[in-house]
Amino acid sequence: MKKKLITLLFVFTVVNLFGQTPTAATSGKTDPSDTKNDKVFNKAINPLKKVPLYENSILVHDYDGILFSFDLDSEQIIWTVKATDSHTEMCANKITLLDGVLYVPFINGEIFAIDNETGAIFWKSRLGNITDQVVLKDQTPIINNGQLYITAQNQDQSSNIYALDLKNGSLIWTYKFDTPNNDIPVLFFDNKVFAQSASNFYCFDANTGKVLYQKTFEKAVDGKPVTDGENVFTANEEGILFALSPNKADVLWQFKLDENQHNVKERILCKDKKVYFAAQGPTVSSLYSLDSKTGTQLWKTDFKDDNIQYITEQDDNIWGYTRRGRLFQLDINNGEIAFEIKLTTLPISNLEFPIDDSVFYYCDAGLVQFDLKEKDENMTYMRTSIKEDVYSAFIKIIR
Repeated sequence: MKKKLITLLFVFTVVNLFGQTPTAATSGKTDPSDTKNDKVFNKAINPLKKVPLYENSILVHDYDGILFSFDLDSEQIIWTVKATDSHTEMCANKITLLDGVLYVPFINGEIFAIDNETGAIFWKSRLGNITDQVVLKDQTPIINNGQLYITAQNQDQSSNIYALDLKNGSLIWTYKFDTPNNDIPVLFFDNKVFAQSASNFYCFDANTGKVLYQKTFEKAVDGKPVTDGENVFTANEEGILFALSPNKADVLWQFKLDENQHNVKERILCKDKKVYFAAQGPTVSSLYSLDSKTGTQLWKTDFKDDNIQYITEQDDNIWGYTRRGRLFQLDINNGEIAFEIKLTTLPISNLEFPIDDSVFYYCDAGLVQFDLKEKDENMTYMRTSIKEDVYSAFIKIIR
């Protein structure tokens, strides 16, 4: 009787912490050692609905972990949202916008669905019940067919991939990885979800979480999986890019980067049957273009005595910046540098391109709009304080 009373008290404590009992996994690998840290606690606050876009605003997930919407006309903060709790100030995650709803992961393991106009919260979910560690890091919520996919890391236990119901944040399925090294976003393609964990690469059925195949490499796979619409591409920690079949654990081709180059991670994308990726090295950082069918190198552009930190594609150009603050634009067809400048402020976020000839980025001091014609750095929003050891921030123009 005493043991049952203690169990009931624990359940009531969990309900009080997050407003609802945890949802158990419906599929995936089970483990007798599973605890509350693998559960999902979800709380529906308002019915999820489509929301008009608050035009000419920009979302900022600041490097202290606070999310706010900033009106670019009035230069005023419209609303602010932050995690329920956090043992450290840190952003480290990206945002997905769908039908006017923002899906935002926080490092403490919480995920919010937020009205982009008002900042009102539709639902909250929490992956596990950990309060003293980073649970979600470098994650982008991947959304398809009414489900949200994300991976968590947990130093105390093995980490999981989760599929959540987009309506209320409840758990649909989960799978327990063997290692906690899961800080790369997953890929949804062909009704499958592709994810990596240390040296293992997984392909899941997106609806059920069933493992369709698992491939184990000799070295850790730390490159974000991407697709050209036919095959899947990822890289390992030693600088080898792999082309994989989406249906079985076959390596179709592999490409070895230049000597001592590695660390592709999220610096990879596909367009028009080509793979573009940036690798870092001790003396030279390079941006490559490969034919996605054969793995043949089409061009390579080197950045000496510097390291490429970020790349993206915009209007048939590859844009990015380096560790030393060099903003660059490359012709996607031949890799030739079309534009390059040394910034006085160092970007720590993604790049966002409004309609006019400018580019937004976030630095340690605040939001910068760089005028590409005048080559001016304009501080659109300035923080009241500057932190040391900044990890990252994320911005998104609403349109």
